Amino acid sequence: MRLPKLSIDKLKNPFPLNKLFGVFSHDVGIDLGTANTLVWVKGKGILIREPSAVARHKKTKEILAIGSSAKKMLGRAPSSIETIRPLRDGVIADFDATAAMLKHYIKRVHESGTVMPKVPRPRVVIGIPSGVTEVERRAVADAAVSAGASEAHLIEEPMAAAIGAELPVEEPEGIFIVDIGGGTSEIAVISLGGIVLGRSIRIAGDEMNEAIVNYMRLKYSLLLGESTAEDVKINIGSAAAQEKESFTVVRGRDLENGLPKSIKISSTEIREALAPTVQEIIGSIADTLEETPPELVSDIMERGIVMAGGGSLLKGIEKKVAEDTKMNVWVADDAITCVARGCGKVLEDRSLLSKIRVTKGL
Repeated sequence: MRLPKLSIDKLKNPFPLNKLFGVFSHDVGIDLGTANTLVWVKGKGILIREPSAVARHKKTKEILAIGSSAKKMLGRAPSSIETIRPLRDGVIADFDATAAMLKHYIKRVHESGTVMPKVPRPRVVIGIPSGVTEVERRAVADAAVSAGASEAHLIEEPMAAAIGAELPVEEPEGIFIVDIGGGTSEIAVISLGGIVLGRSIRIAGDEMNEAIVNYMRLKYSLLLGESTAEDVKINIGSAAAQEKESFTVVRGRDLENGLPKSIKISSTEIREALAPTVQEIIGSIADTLEETPPELVSDIMERGIVMAGGGSLLKGIEKKVAEDTKMNVWVADDAITCVARGCGKVLEDRSLLSKIRVTKGL
């Protein structure tokens, strides 16, 4: 039996190198958040959803844990171990820890599939707050490159959130998006692939947690940990009155005698604690609406205000925003992953990436 003849070209190059690299390299979109880091991988979706936390040895600076395992060590580690959140208010507070965290997640992405020993460096798109400085942008891009990225492109979080929510950002229509994260709240009016008007305020989920800690300290002389306050916010926190109020028991340290103490609190009390922070965010939304050009306001009135980010999952916040702004408000599907999914979609559309990126790939 004779074998079929192969052309010389096919013998020389049976599988094009760029296609081979495409199989083994995973381009990634990253929502590098103050509270959580989410990683989107081409063809696989959201593969990583971990807290932005790093634990390391104080003297040797050896990284001991990253993500969920590091967050569990917050407030529990011995003096020789420091547990840090490498990002504060949406920007890098600790460059080495951020680079180590990104390197860890990029490595995990490539370990999730069958890869060759030497994997091509991936292209990375990262969502960043719209209010960061040029120096802060450079720090994020440098951290991504040092973590193993071949190219690091940065796009603004509200734009990424709008793309992730599948809104027509390139159309000549006004889109109003509010992305409430852990460190910043991003408010933007988008049209024709650009941000017409934007605000980035450093009041978001972390400030809500802090408000609960302060409320419990002042009212009950009870000192709560940050993780406990976050759990309370998620479980019974709300921005508007609920049909059925709920209760929970919190445990902390009595500031008067230093002993452990438990208190039963209601969702009404937590709503009272969160009210000033929620009102500041709504105030910024109203200010942005006031400055929006009339032509775009009519589009926004028709479409409504779109909310994304973990903070938009606070019970009743869309209802509260709607009451105060007299606008329709809706929360995007899977609001927490909007920025990461938006970064991923931009990776697949180079023309859109070149239009909306705030820095060229390094």
